[in-house]
Amino acid sequence: MAIAELAPSFTVPEQLAEVLRVQGYAVLSPEALAGFAHVSAAELVAMTPDWNNLPPDRFLRDGGCYRRRRHSSFVVDGKDVRQAPHRAHWQPVEYNALHGGMLRMFEPMEPATVALPVWPKLLLALGELCSELKGKQPWYVEAHQFRIDTSDGIGRPTPEGAHRDGVDYVAILFIGRANIKGGESRVFDATGPLGQRFTLSQPWTLLLLDDERVVHETTPVQPTGEAAGYRDTLVLTFRAGGFQDQV
Repeated sequence: MAIAELAPSFTVPEQLAEVLRVQGYAVLSPEALAGFAHVSAAELVAMTPDWNNLPPDRFLRDGGCYRRRRHSSFVVDGKDVRQAPHRAHWQPVEYNALHGGMLRMFEPMEPATVALPVWPKLLLALGELCSELKGKQPWYVEAHQFRIDTSDGIGRPTPEGAHRDGVDYVAILFIGRANIKGGESRVFDATGPLGQRFTLSQPWTLLLLDDERVVHETTPVQPTGEAAGYRDTLVLTFRAGGFQDQV
């Protein structure tokens, strides 16, 4: 029997900060995201083809080859967005038991993607929200473009399981999916049993997480037919005080 997909409850942009304060997460519809970031739907869609050119993730410790990704870093300071020199992605084992402690140098985002006018608008809107919640300050942003595919049968969006990222806020932008089942988003209270589950299905839906208050994961994806499927996301992490670096 097929399991029905649960749709998320959407938040209106005007209530975004308050909902994050109350429950630790919020979801914006694609239309609400466009209004929130002061961009058009067409500007967002213009980024989508970049996910067809992601190199393989060569650091998967589970031996899989189901993930492709790019990674770049940025600093959002007031109305200024600047790209940081290319750097390795690092997390402590406390937040990522599978890949923590590794310096993972991924290929950077394409210069043409970063040059799109929509890119700084998106980062600025999210940076302003973070400052509204935690005070005006620079925000250190790591951007991850992910494609999880089913060429080997099963793809794991979060092979490390339910986790926190060791930052202040996490923005997960759903880009699209095809020929798969699964991929359910799950958000749990970090200190208790409460949780929510839903499936992101509309391209450019935004899931925002207070990383200090919730843990999150996405269930594995499986193909629905002979053709390999995929699930694409853009993950942006916002951290105060500096990038998360190896001590």
